[in-house]
Amino acid sequence: MPKPAYISEILSGRYSNEEVFIRGWLHNKRSSGGIHFLIVRDGTGVIQCTMKKDKVDSSVFEEAKKLTLESTLELMGVVREDKRAPGGYEVHVSDLRVINRAKDGFPIAKKYHGPDFLLDNRHLWIRSQKMQRILRIRAEFLKAAREWLDENGFTEFHAPTLITAACEGGATLFSVRYFDKTAYLTQSWQLYAEAAIASLGKIYTIAPSFRAEKSKTRRHLTEFWHLEVEVPWCDLEGIMKIEEELLFHVIRRLCEKPSTIRDLEALGRSPSDLLKAEPPFPRITYDEAVEILNRDGIKFEWGNDLGWIEEKHLTLKFDKPFFVTHYPRRAKAFYHKPDPNRPEVTLSADLLAPEGYGEITGGGQRIDDENELLERIKENNLNPNDYEWYIDLRRWGSVPHAGFGLGVERTIMWICKLSHIRDAIAFPRLLNRVYP
Repeated sequence: MPKPAYISEILSGRYSNEEVFIRGWLHNKRSSGGIHFLIVRDGTGVIQCTMKKDKVDSSVFEEAKKLTLESTLELMGVVREDKRAPGGYEVHVSDLRVINRAKDGFPIAKKYHGPDFLLDNRHLWIRSQKMQRILRIRAEFLKAAREWLDENGFTEFHAPTLITAACEGGATLFSVRYFDKTAYLTQSWQLYAEAAIASLGKIYTIAPSFRAEKSKTRRHLTEFWHLEVEVPWCDLEGIMKIEEELLFHVIRRLCEKPSTIRDLEALGRSPSDLLKAEPPFPRITYDEAVEILNRDGIKFEWGNDLGWIEEKHLTLKFDKPFFVTHYPRRAKAFYHKPDPNRPEVTLSADLLAPEGYGEITGGGQRIDDENELLERIKENNLNPNDYEWYIDLRRWGSVPHAGFGLGVERTIMWICKLSHIRDAIAFPRLLNRVYP
């Protein structure tokens, strides 16, 4: 009996010269004389299956001739190593069964399709090899991140999606009708994480966040996935060390798995470029960033947050991720702790990816004093009553603590060398896009 096999196993060389049984979708096909070349995918990979007219029953050969793209199949055949085949292996088909014959005219043709067409047909476009590779790398990224966090004593913790008070700013909240009240979709788990560290210690989450930013840049989504970390008894230096060690662990994992290396290289990303991101990461202060920008002819006023243009300029000067630290208090959210030695700046740090990609994490040390927190809440024209439970955390058992949030799609965008963030997630939510 032929052995049931996944395509990824075949491409790893596991079933060389053995008869296998595979199931999948017809990704592409072509014929040449008495041979059909059937390109089949099963979710783990894509492989070429060759069917020779004199090696199968005539009815099977005729059936294959009529196959439509995206038909679902069961195939049997012997695995052969062949350097000419994509992936270095192919299946010599001995039998085939059609499970579902797809309709003619699969919309995603070989011709060029514009971004709007591909977004309208996203449910089909995710079957493309490009999207398969990105989504596999994304899954490996999150798997490796969880691995490092779990092995280093962090506990996964989940916070509400429906909230009553803003974390990053009221202007970027999506409102939701909550029975007879108004609630909002979360921008971050952070405020709840600061409560949870007194229960669980070092914690993390991987969950969606929502920002109602009316932005059409190549790096903004209205719904994105957040990898967030919060640590008690931790300062700015400590949280930056965690960030760089976590990110490098993930990169190292991606660059040591043969199948992931193949996916990265197919996307144009050399693993050797990623492996430059070995800690420690370079660090510049916000003041130094402003000095660099103005010296290079980019007029930038001290006190403003760095935007896309400024970040891109800075990141082109680096070949590995780097931190920008000590942002002005007016450029950061109310919970960032002011620097005791220089109160006009905060103990904050953004991690920027090189090659023009910009910010991938934001974080720093949190305010741990009740009076200082109340001062910052009022300074930001927020209502202390909306944050009463959050202020409570400074009244009972407050400790120095720090954390960060990593934008999964922005990081995948850099790792996979993508030109637009929409390709870093299966179904992107954009300013003008909430379908399909």
